[in-house]
Amino acid sequence: MNNSIVAIVGRPNVGKSTLFNRLVQRREAIVDSVSGVTRDRHYGKSDWNGKEFSVIDTGGYVVGSDDIFEDEIRKQVQLALDEADIIVFVVDVEQGITPMDSEVAKLLRKVKKPIFTAVNKVDNAMRDADAVEFYNLGLGDYHTISSINGSGTGELLDALVEEMPEPEEVDLEKEELPRFAVVGRPNAGKSSFINALIGEERNIVTDIAGTTRDSIDTKYNRFGFDFNLVDTAGIRKKSKVKEDLEFYSVMRAVRTIEYSDVIILMIDATRGFEGQDQNIFWLAEKNKKGVVILVNKWDLVDKETNTVRDYEAAIRKEIAPFTDVPIIFVSVLTKQRIFKAIETAVQVFQNRKNRIPTSKLNETMLEVIKSYGPPAIKGKFVKIKYCMQLPTPTPQFAFFANLPQYVKDPYKRFLENKMREIYDFSGVPIIIYFRQK
Repeated sequence: MNNSIVAIVGRPNVGKSTLFNRLVQRREAIVDSVSGVTRDRHYGKSDWNGKEFSVIDTGGYVVGSDDIFEDEIRKQVQLALDEADIIVFVVDVEQGITPMDSEVAKLLRKVKKPIFTAVNKVDNAMRDADAVEFYNLGLGDYHTISSINGSGTGELLDALVEEMPEPEEVDLEKEELPRFAVVGRPNAGKSSFINALIGEERNIVTDIAGTTRDSIDTKYNRFGFDFNLVDTAGIRKKSKVKEDLEFYSVMRAVRTIEYSDVIILMIDATRGFEGQDQNIFWLAEKNKKGVVILVNKWDLVDKETNTVRDYEAAIRKEIAPFTDVPIIFVSVLTKQRIFKAIETAVQVFQNRKNRIPTSKLNETMLEVIKSYGPPAIKGKFVKIKYCMQLPTPTPQFAFFANLPQYVKDPYKRFLENKMREIYDFSGVPIIIYFRQK
């Protein structure tokens, strides 16, 4: 299912991040925003009325002193407009319309995408009346909200999801060519990796312009397996916008991850696994995509006896608790292990489609549960009698118990690890639900 991307834009201190936090933590079903460095917590998953979508908060990217604020705002808004499907423009009723709001509105009026003006900090009738001023922005109707206490955000979300396409019915039998996306920070070697593959293999069928602007799908065959290789490396050169490459690369990754099956995350061995790499990894994990990590430029790293082992351990520590991910050390320059990388991505794609028969699953997992059951809480014993894989496109399992509310995360992780030991789900996120039997 292709999810929409919602970008929250506006000048500093209008409450964009508060609204973002409310959207991504609205209900238990909503996934937390991406782990990582605190200031990078600006990409998250949300859902409302059965529709999932990604949320991007452009607010944290304004840097520098007051005199360059306006230029930075313009840059971030422009980037958000390029990649997002829906724009939420946040303004502040206390301040009224400021010159910077007018500048942002001027950019938004040129855009042919759904735009919602959210007048924030409206928590009483007097402020509700004051909000009328925002008609002067020339963007039509507005929504009054208070992101701090949540009033009005439900109505805003109702309006947002109205603009989103209906969720597609997933046909598990329908075979489409899988999409393997190569993502990562600028200069990690994404283009070189794809060029090395294409240069060696001459059986490319076509280059198809992808659903993502500027990404190219190359139909490719290796190991008797057809797939689309998605290159997101080419950063557009804009005459009017001097891009913030880091922000742009993540915007691009958000879009690409939504539309792909397996994410090949390429990192630069000379720089290590940095905050932005971690952000992209967690975006893939939250979107339930297969993941392979490639450590490129390995030929440039000074080797000692345990270099590979130590480097790998450091990455697994950063991506815990989802550590069952293939990590391959490559050199695109010397073509070292680049085909091993593709072979592994194909295997991860197959793992993602892995279906465990219910009888076999119960036979193995009930035995595990019998030898190590969930701990008793407040004198109550949890009994798990039955489990099954759900009919979803990615591996999700339901365990039926008498007291599902007493099963805590550590035990869920124990069961997940046992399933990974018994069945091959390497590189694939697993979701386990506990339900009332």
